[in-house]
Amino acid sequence: MDDEDILTRIKALVDEERGLADDPEAPVDKRSRRRRLEEQLDQCWDLLRQRQARREFAQDPDSARERPAQQVEGYLQ
Repeated sequence: MDDEDILTRIKALVDEERGLADDPEAPVDKRSRRRRLEEQLDQCWDLLRQRQARREFAQDPDSARERPAQQVEGYLQ
């Protein structure tokens, strides 16, 4: 997956997240789905940052791997 693929995935997740506002789904289901979307977005942004850092330090950006949601969500801001 290259940077363009990741950015395309981010855009699709953001569009889906925005679409939840118009969805008649039950509020509890929406919250659960929104939380999962946020986790997936965080994973995509993390992967993109990993790729950029590897490029910056003359490493292969394709060796970056998506990390588990629990790990990404546990990072301090």
